Amino acid sequence: MSGDCDFGLIGLAVMGENLALNVESRGYKVAVYNRTTSKVDELLAGRAKGKNFVGTHTLEEFVAAVARPRKLMMLVKAGPAVDALIDSLIPLCDEGDILIDGGNTYYVDTEERTKRVEAAGLLYVGAGVSGGEEGALKGPSLMPGGTEAAWPHIKDMFQAIAAKVGPNDDIPCCEWVGPRGAGHYVKMVHNGIEYGDMQLICEAYQLLHELGGLSNEELYDVFAKWNEGVLQSYLIEITRDIFSAKDDQGGDGYLVDKILDVAGAKGTGKWMSQLALDLGVPSTLVTTAVFARGLSAQKEARTRASKTLNGPSDSLNPEMSALAKKLTGDKQAFIDAVHDALYASKIVSYAQGFVQLQAASAEHDWKLDYGQAALLWRGGCIIRAQFLDRIKEAFGEQPDLENLLLYPYFEEAVENAQAGWRAVVSAASLLGIPVPAFSAALNYFDGYRLERLPANLLQAQRDYFGAHTYQRVDREGTFHSEWLDLRKQP
Repeated sequence: MSGDCDFGLIGLAVMGENLALNVESRGYKVAVYNRTTSKVDELLAGRAKGKNFVGTHTLEEFVAAVARPRKLMMLVKAGPAVDALIDSLIPLCDEGDILIDGGNTYYVDTEERTKRVEAAGLLYVGAGVSGGEEGALKGPSLMPGGTEAAWPHIKDMFQAIAAKVGPNDDIPCCEWVGPRGAGHYVKMVHNGIEYGDMQLICEAYQLLHELGGLSNEELYDVFAKWNEGVLQSYLIEITRDIFSAKDDQGGDGYLVDKILDVAGAKGTGKWMSQLALDLGVPSTLVTTAVFARGLSAQKEARTRASKTLNGPSDSLNPEMSALAKKLTGDKQAFIDAVHDALYASKIVSYAQGFVQLQAASAEHDWKLDYGQAALLWRGGCIIRAQFLDRIKEAFGEQPDLENLLLYPYFEEAVENAQAGWRAVVSAASLLGIPVPAFSAALNYFDGYRLERLPANLLQAQRDYFGAHTYQRVDREGTFHSEWLDLRKQP
């Protein structure tokens, strides 16, 4: 026996509550449950009052309230809590019911849970959800994967609550991603690109503020202008707004200047970096961004070091120092160069993200649609940006495109930005301002565009000390040499 609710949601923290309200606002009847049952009562007496909700105080009541095939979504802390819920729900459900995990779950867990839930006769969906609390309420980016047979049952609802893009705002940022853990993997790569984007913007800010001498008012104007061009994105938009926010604790000046320079992290960026290493793909931007947050967290150590370690001075290299100061001395020229460095580095970051998606898709036989993945990120999520349309276009024209840097639009964009990019990285280095993400992006670009790298020497070293063998450029086969015997004697 089942009830008449169209959808059930477990977990009424901010994201869960907002998503439930979003679903109800699209004409669906929603059952809700929370382990702390007072939150259920508070929702029904508050934001959900008079709306089409059913509050439940036990899992048994919750499952019974939803019509079959039941669509039951879990928005709880990733990890053991999800497994415990699955174990509790399976005996209460009927064959064909659908369990949905909307948390920030590690994709391997979703791979395993999909098999386990399917073995019990149910369907399983691991859905990446991006957009924060506002996105959950007004329209998130949704990246569902898992048991494909579940998609026809949840498609209309998921696409109704998702963000919309396109000329007529009628294209939902939600489409089926692939089997098992594919949806959560795509969400993880989204978050990794987000790490890179945020670090790049922070480096641009430090350069403009410390070397360019821009005030908060000027930074607001610069980012407002950037948000009208190729850099248009949610993160550029909110950064613009941050520069204009005054201190809310009664002090003088702007709030951003009062915030301790220690960044937090939830772990998804680290996952992407670790998995890139496992796949052997150079996702250097996210790795650099993760390490930059780690260095920021060493605040006390950095404070001690700042009293002892010295940076560059004019006496080290007067000519180069003068060159760097000349660039930073022309305010508009420097702003333009930083813009170009940010744009080119951003392109590299996304290129790396899609290379990793391609490698993961091949490794797990997911058969991902990369253009569709770009469209999923076009609205509702944190990295939503104008040039995601160009990525959709690139993979639409060349489904087997091996790197976005090879697509004519991005190839030309990087070529046009290259002079400013190199000038900014050089000036920052000469003047002692760290730009790890700008530098990592430029190093990747230079490494990728060169036909020959010094890895020949590296492989010679490996063969010398470990007999790891090598290949030659002039003949086929695998070789090992006795390097000491081949030394030219004096």
